Order: sequence, then structure tokens, then C-alpha cells
Amino acid sequence: MSARNDVPPDTLGVDLREDGVAVEYLDGREAFYRGVPETVPGSVRTAPGTDAHVLVTDETETRGVLVYVNDLKTHDDILAETGVGRFVLDQGEETVLFPGVRAAVEAHRVDVSVDFTVTDGRVFVFEEDELGERSYEVVPESEGD
Repeated sequence: MSARNDVPPDTLGVDLREDGVAVEYLDGREAFYRGVPETVPGSVRTAPGTDAHVLVTDETETRGVLVYVNDLKTHDDILAETGVGRFVLDQGEETVLFPGVRAAVEAHRVDVSVDFTVTDGRVFVFEEDELGERSYEVVPESEGD
């Protein structure tokens, strides 16, 4: 497996649909995350070894930033062309993905937590592996009750 670098994200188009979330890449292609995201209060922890994609929308919910966490498959040039960012974290390491949104890696799981006093938009976490896709929307603790 070749080394991969952190890649800064660009702002992308976002379309929140009844059947999922669409993200329009800078090159005009679209990624579609199927299904209505499950709401979870405060944070999401992915299953071990899954691909984790984090989308943070702006307050209009029509623009956002998409970042892959620990993706080692996608070449840097492809990410730059699409506008998708990437953070590569070692075990036990954490970083700020966006103001108010942190990611940490522990036991091959990605933990995404949100401080809603800082983040204006909505935060989605998409988890994928060969068995399927799961999608979550992280909401404030008070909304998870």
C-alpha cells in the first residue's frame, strides 16, 4: 500500500433528498449516499476497517465539505480533481476536520464528534465496506433524546 497525503477539501454542491444525500464533485460527477441517515446524538464511531466519509454542510444545506478519513485507496490527484479532502490519522491520533468537527482513530475505528456551538451546518458520517453502506447524521445531544 503506497503512502497517501492529507488533501484539503473544496466546497461542493449538496442535495439532501428523501432517499439519501447527493454530493456534486468539482468535475461534475455525483456521489450518492443511499438511505435516510440515522440520527445519533453527539458523535459516531464507525465499525473497524470501514471507509469513513464526513460531510459538513453550510447553513443553507446546499453546499458542504466532504472529507475521507484514512482512505488509502484514492490517489491524491483524483481527490484534487473532485474536491474531496482526506485526512490520514495514525492509531490514537485525532484532528479537527472542520471547525467544531473532530475525528479520532482508535482500534481501527473512526470516531467523529461535533461541537454544535461552533458548527453551523449539518454533519453526516457515511460508513462503507464490502458488506454495505450506513449513513448517520450527528445531531446535538438534546435532539437525540
